[in-house]
Amino acid sequence: MAKNSHFEGSARLFRALPSSHDDLSERETAAFASPNHSKKGESSVSINPSERLLNLPPQFFADLVGRAEKLRQAGHPVINLGQGNPDQSTPTAIVDALKNAADNPLYHRYIPFNGLFELKRAVADWYLVRYGVVIDPDREVSILIGSKIGLQEISLALLNPGDTAMVPDPGYPDYWSGIRLAGAEMMSLPLRPDLDFLPDLGAWVPSAKLAFLNYPNNPTGRLASPQFLDEVIRLASKDHVVLAHDLAYGDITFDGRQSVSLLSRPGGKDVGVEFTTVSKSYNMAGWRLGFAVGNPTLIRYLDLLQDHLHCSQFGAIQMAGIAALGQPPEALAQLRTLYQHRRDLLIASAAEAGWEIPPSEGSVFVWCPIPTSESAVKFCDRVLRDADVVLAPGTGFGEAGEGYVRISLTASSDQLVEAMRRIGQLMSSSTRG
Repeated sequence: MAKNSHFEGSARLFRALPSSHDDLSERETAAFASPNHSKKGESSVSINPSERLLNLPPQFFADLVGRAEKLRQAGHPVINLGQGNPDQSTPTAIVDALKNAADNPLYHRYIPFNGLFELKRAVADWYLVRYGVVIDPDREVSILIGSKIGLQEISLALLNPGDTAMVPDPGYPDYWSGIRLAGAEMMSLPLRPDLDFLPDLGAWVPSAKLAFLNYPNNPTGRLASPQFLDEVIRLASKDHVVLAHDLAYGDITFDGRQSVSLLSRPGGKDVGVEFTTVSKSYNMAGWRLGFAVGNPTLIRYLDLLQDHLHCSQFGAIQMAGIAALGQPPEALAQLRTLYQHRRDLLIASAAEAGWEIPPSEGSVFVWCPIPTSESAVKFCDRVLRDADVVLAPGTGFGEAGEGYVRISLTASSDQLVEAMRRIGQLMSSSTRG
């Protein structure tokens, strides 16, 4: 590969992101309200948001959660299956590592902006054990304040206005945010049911600069094969497209399946970077710690950007991250068993209610065909209003998500069963009506 050839040049403009101006959440509408409507005691000075802020895609799920919280505060017995927020506790050994490190004055000061080398080495060790991939901790690992930040920063590091990035549709909405912030354009790679929710590579854009992948997939819960990743790497290498692989759910797979690291495939490290996190594997979503691993040029770009934006995560949290990556395999096996049990219980309970749901292969989500003729948004609105259950409409992840809802497995077994009972009762009453 020619020096930096994957990371230079521009991409032809294909399709703009849908405008967010007419689809703001309640919180965003309030944030952009005219100063003339300011509350008593607030400044009357005209303060207007930048175009960059106005052009961000709507935070659909923030609005959904806000509505659910209003119902909860009003006394409704709301069951939230719309978020992938782990409900289990962080393992004690990890918490203890944080407590011990917090007593060390070394971490009360600024640490290296690029993060602790000890944690980078632990990430490299984890990759070798987990995927058989040899990683240079000094040049091929970047410490992130949660992988969400890195998935946005990769667009800021690579894209110019007018460049194009490919995203899965349906897919994780925060990919869109980074693309918007960079002033670039987005092109969809549809995840088609007849392809088992793998991207339709017939929609591949050779002139794009960046492409996002995510397996195990959010929201569809599907896995990608080594052969599929090999084909994507071939296309990326041929067309000089950078691959950003979101591996947030790599440890959570079902029925004996295994996730595949992009970096474990021939040429994967040449064309891409992989984003991982401790949030889901170790129940540490609130700790905000993730990693980017891969091509050293991309890692250098991410670190340079972070030098300007952050001062790295609290050192004690990074030390806890080392403890997390060193957890025994049995701990992850127990977590997989828990989520698989919940998946099976959800599917069985839904079937009793007359709702047939195919099993997911990984992640903490189940991708469910809507059991009525309603749109995704209307079905979810009715379920929230009449059954006090929060579901995520598939269209919140892209246009190709119409006809589906995403259900999270991060609620207790009792809550999952009760939610399906309520929805079944709602469906039954609708049929009778």
